[in-house]
Amino acid sequence: MDAFLHDLIAYSPQILTGLRNTVLLMVIMSVTGLAGGIGVFYLTLSKNKILRTWTERYISFFIGTPLLVHLFLIYYGLPELGIKLSAFTVVVVGFTLNVSAYNARYLMTAYNGLDKTELEAARAQGFTYPEIFRLIILPQVMRLAVPSLTNQVIQNLKDTSVAFLIQYHDFFAQMQEVASTNFQFFKAYITAGLVYLVLVSIIVIAARRLERRISLPGFQT
Repeated sequence: MDAFLHDLIAYSPQILTGLRNTVLLMVIMSVTGLAGGIGVFYLTLSKNKILRTWTERYISFFIGTPLLVHLFLIYYGLPELGIKLSAFTVVVVGFTLNVSAYNARYLMTAYNGLDKTELEAARAQGFTYPEIFRLIILPQVMRLAVPSLTNQVIQNLKDTSVAFLIQYHDFFAQMQEVASTNFQFFKAYITAGLVYLVLVSIIVIAARRLERRISLPGFQT
């Protein structure tokens, strides 16, 4: 155990850098994925049947295929077409496309639970569709979807652990480096798991506070 702790201390600068990269990626993909999810959700409500159909296909594709396939397709596949991107760009693009699809589905589920008479009343008063979406639909579905969106943020954090497979130097990649140096894989992976657990716990606590602050009257969170 002393040797393992010694290695952790020796590699602490790299580990902390990897942890920073993990948190940075999680924050970026959560923000871009939420923005993208709102955009995709908006398109699912379009009156254009062709646009709705292709939007649904986009959602089905990214929900129905593994995230790792998306990352490998962009990182290893695009260079065959003359397009080479950095590992950071690949993980941001790949995660954003994937998370946007999931978030759009969560928002659509919340939308299906809304009272549509409120939307009809807004249309009767002359509100345009963009105004109805921005002022009535989006605020309500965001509130109702908070638990699902929170779970997605947690999933985003855990999914960052696959980014090392395309040479992104995240926390798990650094712990893998420690393990390969001293061959104490069990201790290294247990330590990594505990760190992820602490980060998830922080997200859960923050999310519970957010749910209490923005809960709709009559709903229990």
